[in-house]
Amino acid sequence: MTLQEIYEDFEEKNRVAEAGGGEKAVEKQKEAGKLTARERINILLDDSTFVEIDKLVLHETHQYNMQNKRIPGDGVVCGYGKIDGRLVYVYAYDFTVFGGSLGRSNANKIVKVQKLALKNGAPVIALNDSGGARIQEGVTALSGYSDIFYQNIKSSGVVPQISAILGPCAGGACYSPALTDFIFMVKEKSYMFVTGPDVVKTVTHETLTKEELGGAGVHSVKSGVAHFVGNDEEETLMMIRELLSFLPSNNMEDPPLVPTRDNIYRESPGLQTLIPEDSNLPYDIKKLIEEIADENYFFEIMPQFAQNMVIGFARLGGRPVGIVANQPAYLAGVLDIDASDKAARFIRFCDCFDIPIISFVDVPGFLPGRDQEHNGIIRHGAKIVYAYVEATVPKITLITRKAYGGAYVVMSSKESGADVNFAYPNTEIAVMGAAGAVNILYRSSGEVEKQHAVNEYSHFFSNPYRAAEKGYIDEIILPKDTRFKLIQALEMTANKTESNPPKKHGNMPL
Repeated sequence: MTLQEIYEDFEEKNRVAEAGGGEKAVEKQKEAGKLTARERINILLDDSTFVEIDKLVLHETHQYNMQNKRIPGDGVVCGYGKIDGRLVYVYAYDFTVFGGSLGRSNANKIVKVQKLALKNGAPVIALNDSGGARIQEGVTALSGYSDIFYQNIKSSGVVPQISAILGPCAGGACYSPALTDFIFMVKEKSYMFVTGPDVVKTVTHETLTKEELGGAGVHSVKSGVAHFVGNDEEETLMMIRELLSFLPSNNMEDPPLVPTRDNIYRESPGLQTLIPEDSNLPYDIKKLIEEIADENYFFEIMPQFAQNMVIGFARLGGRPVGIVANQPAYLAGVLDIDASDKAARFIRFCDCFDIPIISFVDVPGFLPGRDQEHNGIIRHGAKIVYAYVEATVPKITLITRKAYGGAYVVMSSKESGADVNFAYPNTEIAVMGAAGAVNILYRSSGEVEKQHAVNEYSHFFSNPYRAAEKGYIDEIILPKDTRFKLIQALEMTANKTESNPPKKHGNMPL
């Protein structure tokens, strides 16, 4: 062959690899309303930055006539590129090739990318659209999943790991996304389940659609598996870019600073009247968060799951922060099983990647009831205090209204390790509300005496001053000054150095 023929042969091999499963398979993918693997990568990454690796890898299976069905790339597109100029690694299952099924060869491609990301300290993004393990390969396909899970776990807390579910993700394939930090799904186009509708019907006689069993609605509202849901693939991929703007590339780097024109001294007069005078009336904590954030922007996580707890990212003075807040507008902001899990995992993520945590506290207690007790509110509630105490990043707490009993303790109180604790003048910090306390202390008294006792209890305990006298509250502040006070606290704690006692790891209640 001449040199020119060699070049042309190479270009033809490249063309075949980039064609995936061929025109008919691509057309079928489009008819299902889905993008191809390479289209997804091109939308996700900065223009012309993607570098593909292992483009010509082939499977080595000979059973079931597979030796005659070998497509370059083998159903997974792997490589690296940039998002906002920062290095990221990405792998995307190609559903047009064997239904995006995982075999030993393409698992090796994924593991290579995971190892490169770990060595070079950059995020890994997985774009899932797969029928699961390749049946024709049997146990070797399962061993591929094992290797991927192993790398997921080794990379946890070292580099951010993000999964997007852009089609099916079933069986063992679910557990790689579950091991990553954040999961994105697409409305009515993606689904996750360990056992599909057919198996469920056989075993339990329930008839369910894929959407009812494991669609984006289920996992973003009921199960808490999904953190974000996009209306379409393009929006979902843009949300991944937005999330990464708050995160460092690895656990040895600081979160990225973003210059802001929003005045750090800006006052918020509207906050003076946000919280109702009647402490039993609700208000939306997200209005407070958005008001004090740079450019009034709050990037909420899991907005539809456990809505009594609000989590997400914001910036203050250009610095990314993790927000953990009770939501008085939903179940009065009580802590329950789901809210506890939601907050604890987010707190640990922020601690992994050196993102300061700001907690807004308005919590009347833990949700009472048989279901909560029988399903382990004690075990789940313990996760929050464990996560807060274990975290060594700057921790700043603002009590906006109620902080009662054990819920006060676990929500980043001074005693559980917060660095700076603020409270508004209207806050109530006590073992319980005045009426509840009086019903216990004065259960045999008349109504007049009880009302007098309520007023007396409120005067002595339902305010922030007793806590301030003991040093449990560092400063009582006016709501309008919240933004600047929090930025000052962040600046003060910016060089915080703290480490936990030497140990292999703690034993968190799970």
